[in-house]
Amino acid sequence: MNRRQVDAVVGLLVAAVVIIGGALSWQAYQQQRAFDQMGSMMGTSIGAVHGTNPLWYVLGTLLVAAIVGGLYFAVRDDLSVAEASDQPLNESPSAANMEVNGSPEGDVQSDGAINPEEQPRARVLDLLPNDERRILGPVLSSPGITQVELRDRSDFSKSKVSQTVSALEKRGLLYRERQGRTYRIYPSDDLRQSQS
Repeated sequence: MNRRQVDAVVGLLVAAVVIIGGALSWQAYQQQRAFDQMGSMMGTSIGAVHGTNPLWYVLGTLLVAAIVGGLYFAVRDDLSVAEASDQPLNESPSAANMEVNGSPEGDVQSDGAINPEEQPRARVLDLLPNDERRILGPVLSSPGITQVELRDRSDFSKSKVSQTVSALEKRGLLYRERQGRTYRIYPSDDLRQSQS
């Protein structure tokens, strides 16, 4: 399942919790009203007999919905990373990947899928989120690009470029060398070897 499908499933689950909780709250409210009316007709109080206060159902519903939603949002980004690593090798590249890669048509198989043996660079870019792809693509096509040039090419802010480069560096996809007040960015040795 892709991220949108998981979002929809979790959204439906939260909606179901809210609907069921609302129905239970309404039922408890109606029951409480009936007992209150019966008690007023009899002239006595039977408040201890009428069951759970509907407010508890409302609070419980909100709590369960918040827990389900909160847990999902806590693991949502981890799910997208795991999803990216589980994609099949022969998946068709998007138009954005073709633009970033500058892939020649000879590296595309007859069914439109990239042959990973012929173009491993496209495979790496295909697995990355869009923002990381927009940073790594220019680094692969112009090794030694500065962070300033990278900022201009990616149309990201200075801090976004720095954060994304740091994340890619931690994963071993590129490395930086200081040059004056900026850095020159190079693809990792593994990516460089896979290009040749």
